[in-house]
Amino acid sequence: MFDVICPVCKAPLSVGAKLWQCPQQHSFDVARDGYINLLPVQHKKSLSPGDTADAVAARRAFLAAGHYQPLRDHVVGLLADVAAQQLLDLGCGEGYYTHAMRSVVPHVLGLDIAKPAIQTAAKRDKTVQWVVGSGAQLPLADASVDVVSSLFSPLPVAEMQRVLRVGGHVLVATPAPEHLWSIREALFGDVRAHEPDKFLTHLAPAFALVSQTEIRVALHLPQTDLRHVIAMTPYAWKARADRRALLEAHEQFETEAVFRVLLLKK
Repeated sequence: MFDVICPVCKAPLSVGAKLWQCPQQHSFDVARDGYINLLPVQHKKSLSPGDTADAVAARRAFLAAGHYQPLRDHVVGLLADVAAQQLLDLGCGEGYYTHAMRSVVPHVLGLDIAKPAIQTAAKRDKTVQWVVGSGAQLPLADASVDVVSSLFSPLPVAEMQRVLRVGGHVLVATPAPEHLWSIREALFGDVRAHEPDKFLTHLAPAFALVSQTEIRVALHLPQTDLRHVIAMTPYAWKARADRRALLEAHEQFETEAVFRVLLLKK
């Protein structure tokens, strides 16, 4: 399905039911839940990189409530039009969007540097290949996938360009300027608008813009979901504790999610 390469020596990996191994005898065990860990210790910048288990649980609960369903539906629609066969979802997290992508793409690989996220995703969906790995050194062969998606995740442009086939697509979702404005205002007071256009600049040398869409979703959040959306974002550790506590005391809170979705072509 996927041309996977060894994260240590870059040689092709032989994929087995219980073990993935390269000709140099670097081997990686398939976990009981079906995912594979291709993140060597020397590629880690911390003991447990990426989202914490608490952040993963909060995101799963918030997304399961359907608040970002319009974004997921739009992403699936774009992928259906592209008619891809193989897709790499970078920074897939607990797999909310990745799971839906599988409905229109036959072969999907979800990759995230956070082991708790991949463990959660793998328990839910056995039709996707889940990999713990780094976007900075993708464990895939050159020109081996049709689409690379990155929803609210970093954009390793050189690696994305390397693994995409000629004519392949990049699908990016990022916060629009006003995204969750009232939440950020309550937490930080002085709010700076997000700058989605900087991603176009970042991607422009390698990829041509095909389409750009803005999606707005009014959010009516009960207290539990308000706490979840804070916990699943960097706001959780960037905000002062007193401001966070004051905001989380609301039994209901109104805000708006605003997304920018970019489709580009190699």
